[in-house]
Amino acid sequence: MPELTEWNSFYVIVGSSAGALIGLQFVVLTLISERTQIREPAATDAFATPSVVHFAIVLVLSAVLSAPWRGVGGISVCAALLGMAGIIYTLIVARRLRTQKVYKPVFEDWAFHVLLPLIAYGMVALTAYIVTQNTRRALFFLGSATLLFLFVGIHNAWDSVTYAVFVRRNDKEPK
Repeated sequence: MPELTEWNSFYVIVGSSAGALIGLQFVVLTLISERTQIREPAATDAFATPSVVHFAIVLVLSAVLSAPWRGVGGISVCAALLGMAGIIYTLIVARRLRTQKVYKPVFEDWAFHVLLPLIAYGMVALTAYIVTQNTRRALFFLGSATLLFLFVGIHNAWDSVTYAVFVRRNDKEPK
């Protein structure tokens, strides 16, 4: 499909970035875990895991859209499955945000952990339909969703690290 060939370098760049960021996330979490005594799985499930999932979605979308498809049917099925699974996962993250007891989420947390991922997953799911009508528009839609996942993942990873380093560290220092 010639439309996908035009996007090849885009997905090589964002897919490679997502793969590198997944590895970096593991390194940072390992280093932080040695400095802090907090071991709260509910908070990890609500705040850290979604960042890795968003990076993984970028990696999966990059792989799917770099595949040598002969038509849009495979892309449509993959987009539908990823979009719907992602919407369900984001609703689970919303429940985890609400029920964890380590930190009270503020508007920014809800926006970056629930609202923006729901928008991105909705865009992916909607692409399943759009790709059959207008492939070019659908590819821009998927590209935008992919960048949104990357942006949200970077923001959330940075937010988690700065919280662990500056807030939790200051809580443990004598006053």
